[in-house]
Amino acid sequence: MSTVELDGSNFEETISGNDIVVVDFWAPWCGPCKSFGPIYEKVSEEIENVVFAKVNTEAEQELASHFQIRSIPTLMIFREQIVIFSQPGMVPADGLKDLIAKTQELDMSDVRKQIQEQESKA
Repeated sequence: MSTVELDGSNFEETISGNDIVVVDFWAPWCGPCKSFGPIYEKVSEEIENVVFAKVNTEAEQELASHFQIRSIPTLMIFREQIVIFSQPGMVPADGLKDLIAKTQELDMSDVRKQIQEQESKA
């Protein structure tokens, strides 16, 4: 599956309408983003049942600000509308595949329980 371009009009729908969404926050002028792009595209074509999306932080400054993107590329993974991974920097193809495999293995009821416990302590 190829990547989907996200913007303010389709971001929420994409996140809420899919179980796993991997988002690459990038910019056209960013050297590491240009290096990571082909890796991201290749992995997106190898893995099914996962949405791979890209957010151009230059064009979508509001989204970048909302998610407090300070460095690009930043990779963010949503599972059942919950951000379960967010990290700036490039990830090698094998690392990205491993992250997605671990995301698929997560027990989301346990994740929700942990979130609830953290919120009740705050």
